[in-house]
This record gives sequence, C-alpha cells and structure tokens, in this order.
Amino acid sequence: MLTLATTTPGEPEIFASLQGEGPSIGRPVAFVRLSRCNLSCTWCDTAYTWRFEGDNRPHRDGLAFERKANQLVLPEEEVAARIMALGQDRLVITGGEPLLQGAALARMVGLLSGMSVEIETNGTVAPHRALYPLVAQYNVSPKLPHSGNDPSMALIPERLSAWASEPKAWFKFVIAAPEQVEEVLALAAQYAIAPGRIYLMPEGTDSATLRAREAWLAPLALQNGLRLSDRMHIHLYGDTRGT
Repeated sequence: MLTLATTTPGEPEIFASLQGEGPSIGRPVAFVRLSRCNLSCTWCDTAYTWRFEGDNRPHRDGLAFERKANQLVLPEEEVAARIMALGQDRLVITGGEPLLQGAALARMVGLLSGMSVEIETNGTVAPHRALYPLVAQYNVSPKLPHSGNDPSMALIPERLSAWASEPKAWFKFVIAAPEQVEEVLALAAQYAIAPGRIYLMPEGTDSATLRAREAWLAPLALQNGLRLSDRMHIHLYGDTRGT
C-alpha cells in the first residue's frame, strides 16, 4: 500500500502536467505525490503532506492539516493503473519524501509499462534496493540551514557522499538569499559535485517573488558555472495542488 497526498478529500494527487523545475523542466509528465516527510522546511509549499494536526514542527504559515482529508492509502496496483491511464511516457514521483516508502514504491513502479521514472528526494534517505534499477533519474534537493531543519538531519554526510557518486542524481538547491549560494559551493567542494549537475532554484510561491530572486540568482549561477531552474508551474498555475 502507498500513502498519497490528495487534491481534494478522497482524491489522490495523481495528474498529468509539465514538469516545472529541474533537469526535465517543460517536459510533459505524469505526477504522483506521496504523503509524509522526515524533514520540515519552514517554507515548504506542500506542508499538507506532513504538517497534520498535532504536528508542531514550525512552518511559516502556521497551518495544520486534517490528516483524513489530506492523506489517502491505496494499493500499488490502483496507483499504477491511475498513472498509466494518464498516457504519459515519464513519471515524476514527489512528496513529501517519496523514499520513505521505498519498498511499496518499488512494487508500484514495477507494474508500470513503457515509462521512465524520476524521483524527487531531499537526499536523506537511501533508495530501496528493489527501487534503484527502476529509476532513471533522482532530483536530489538537500535542504540548507535556511530551511529551518537541523543540518545533522538534513545534510547527512554519508547520504550526500553517496548521492554525489550516483550518476543518476542531479542536485537542486532552494535559494532565498544570495549568501546561500556560497553554502552550495561549499557542499559541492566538500562532496565533489560537478557544477554542471547543480541547479539553483529560487524559493517562492508566486511569480513576483520568483522573478525578483532570479534577478540576482541568475548572475550568481553564471558566475559559478551552475544551472538555474525556474518554477514554471507557479507562473502557469499558481501555488495549487494537482498542477
């Protein structure tokens, strides 16, 4: 069984859209959003996947979500069937933190036919051994200290080292202030991550904020040989579920 996020109560967040960020930006894909996360970014735009009533981990909006309305458990077979019905040739698995459900995820992905799979992860959880050969790409987004997470939980040396040596992995760092690019460069040097595998992405959930931050982030990306990622889905659809 897989635990999924919902678009509306009782409806799993499984949909077709254009990938809005990272290496596959602009590409038509199927999406599935899983529920639960082991981290708690204060600016998380999908807090409905983890900040349920009774969870006091800090978030800038201070919202707590009712679990029953925002979380759904479905058999792997049903999830796979819904994904295949979207008619796409690529699947993006996001969250929450998808790798927390590695074994069930592997069973579900194994039921898909003719689809390439990419997984978005915060980089703290190792892929399940049965899942690894089924995945074409990992979008690893380590959380810097401005996320509000304890670095001992968010930036685990063993995991970062493993991801850095993983040819399927791309790195995507959320940036809210110029000085955070120096933190990215320090991690890249420490773990020998090639600049060409690193995307800088502005933090923001509205077009005005993203554009303002890209104005200073783009020159920093160019100066340091790093890639820049927009958040295209925000410009197209706003900060909404199922997009």
